[in-house]
Amino acid sequence: MAGIAAPAIEKHIDIVAKPERVWSVMRDCERWNEWTASISSIRFLEAGSLRVGQRALVRQPKLPPGVWKVTELIDGREFTWVSAAPGLRVHARHVVEATTGGSRVTLSLSYEGIFGGLLLRLTRGITERYVALEANGLKAQSESNVAY
Repeated sequence: MAGIAAPAIEKHIDIVAKPERVWSVMRDCERWNEWTASISSIRFLEAGSLRVGQRALVRQPKLPPGVWKVTELIDGREFTWVSAAPGLRVHARHVVEATTGGSRVTLSLSYEGIFGGLLLRLTRGITERYVALEANGLKAQSESNVAY
C-alpha cells in the first residue's frame, strides 16, 4: 500500500479558543465520549498518554470496535492514527491551527488498500455524521468553561 490517499472525508471547524485549549481537549482521547456521541469509549492499550506507537481500542455506536495506532504526533498541533486490516488502512488525522479568532481544526480520514474504496462507500454516511459530531463536540467542549 504505497502512499496515503488524499482525504476522502474532511471537516474544518473554527473554534473560539486558543490552540492550547483545543489541543488539551483533543489529545485527551479517553474522554472523547464525554463530548461527542460518535464515541462510546476509547481506551489506550498501553499505559500513558497520546504518543507515537500508542494503540487505542475505539468503540463507536453502530460500528465494530477498532484498534487505532498513533503514527504521527506533533505535540500541541496534530496527530494521526491508523486502523489496519488485511487489504485496508484508514488514516484519521486531527489538526489544530491558530487563527486570529482562536483556532481552526481539521479532521480527515483517508482510505487505502484493496478494500478502502468499498469501506468508504459502505460507511460514508455514518462516517461523515460522526466526523461532524466530533468537530461540533470538540468546539463546544473547547469553548466551554470546563477545566481540562
